[in-house]
Amino acid sequence: MEKILIVDDSFVQAARLKDILEDDYDITIAQTAEEGLHQASAENYSLILLDVVMPGMDGFTLLKKLQEEIITQSIPVILITSLSDVQNEHQGLVLGAVDYITKPFSPLIVKARVNTHIKLYRYRKQVEHQSNTDQLTGIANRRQYDNYSSMRWNEAVRLKAPFSICMIDIDRFKAYNDTFGHPAGDKVLADVAETLASSLQRSTDFVARYGGEEFAVCLLGDSSEKAYEYMKKVRQSVEELCIPHNPEVADWVTVSIGGVTVLPKEDSSYDFYLKIADTMLYDAKKHGRNRVVWADEHLKQLWEK
Repeated sequence: MEKILIVDDSFVQAARLKDILEDDYDITIAQTAEEGLHQASAENYSLILLDVVMPGMDGFTLLKKLQEEIITQSIPVILITSLSDVQNEHQGLVLGAVDYITKPFSPLIVKARVNTHIKLYRYRKQVEHQSNTDQLTGIANRRQYDNYSSMRWNEAVRLKAPFSICMIDIDRFKAYNDTFGHPAGDKVLADVAETLASSLQRSTDFVARYGGEEFAVCLLGDSSEKAYEYMKKVRQSVEELCIPHNPEVADWVTVSIGGVTVLPKEDSSYDFYLKIADTMLYDAKKHGRNRVVWADEHLKQLWEK
């Protein structure tokens, strides 16, 4: 059931809106703008119904704050107001509201407009999901990785939390394709992607297909030692798939992993540390493959023998 957040200081009005919509949607009520901002950031809502006139922070100010936050800026907002003049309607639409419902409101109008914007939201999310998903493996694609890594990097800066960038490459993949053919190679890519995704299940883990036979991982909050040990288990889980390789090349399909853990600051460059992770991957492949090479917070290397 889709979730809708109602932000209104009038409990009577909020309760009436809830009564109109609760048969079709999961409704939450917030009676202050501050509470509404907190709720919008904490849960996944498909729509916000926002009263314009509230004490303290008004609806326009809250709408502006919602648009400024990455986590809430995509949630459609319908303004509920008795202010029916063109200037206020224009202000709300400029700030990012998708629609207006004026008081006193009709239950039929409320249902119709809410239903329309819920459908539009679902369609937009479906399109976004398709554009951000690698069609072969079903995990995130390079586009989603670029967006996610930037968002999480900025979050790590704000929280002063460790951030790990990791690059993963399937060993001797060209030789596998040459031996077994591209359809078999595609299945290996899908199997490895599924194993990575199932191994990285924490809320702070993110894995994407970076390109070709290469994958990228972001970890938020782990020390270098913990991230390094974690990725060693991920590497092992791929090896334990026991996918036969060309016996002249290798026994099984394996992966090499390179990564770096950093405590990012305002002036830190994500691209700089991405290149370090790539260098660690190069070292892992150069020194035998099927291993993890990591750079800690002081850029000291951790080697898996």
